[in-house]
Amino acid sequence: MKRLFVLFVWFVASVSAKAETPVILVLGDSISAGYGLAHVEKGWVALLQTRLKEQEYGYQVVNASVSGETTAGGLARLPRALTLHQPKIVILELGGNDGLRALPIAQMRANLMGMVDLASAAGAKVLLLGMRMPPNYGPDFTEQFRASFSDLARDKKLPLVPFLLNDIALLSNLMQADGIHPNELGQPKLLDNVWPSLKPLLHRY
Repeated sequence: MKRLFVLFVWFVASVSAKAETPVILVLGDSISAGYGLAHVEKGWVALLQTRLKEQEYGYQVVNASVSGETTAGGLARLPRALTLHQPKIVILELGGNDGLRALPIAQMRANLMGMVDLASAAGAKVLLLGMRMPPNYGPDFTEQFRASFSDLARDKKLPLVPFLLNDIALLSNLMQADGIHPNELGQPKLLDNVWPSLKPLLHRY
């Protein structure tokens, strides 16, 4: 009986400790889902978990990224993810597929704003990861697309990574053959692009 009681106390303590582990939720598309990588654990989100552990930040990273996801899809999925994981930090990496499909930028921005508002209302800090479109989409569209991220970050006072693929997108040795997704060599650089904006949001638990 005593042994059962000890096991019960250990189980409750373990569940409680797990429940109290702060969560970083990554809501993204194929770039964060590890599309095209032979080993998903080589993706930048998995590398983030490793870095957090190495630097003794007690966060659990939950990757809720889906290849092909748009901002509309992210907005639809976010409420459940917030309820399920109760994150302290939400990293938004969406918009690229909206741009590639030439979806209305105003709607994309509204969707991103909706996700920011939902995450903030749930008590989470938000880090926005910006994306850019290739020049063949035309100067007006590419500029409006770029500005949608910086304008939202300014209006909502959010930390922003202006361009997630900075110093990656134009280097063929860091990109997959499709010219859209970073390869395994590019994944650490993705994390390096995110880290300076994420680190100020972190606390040691």
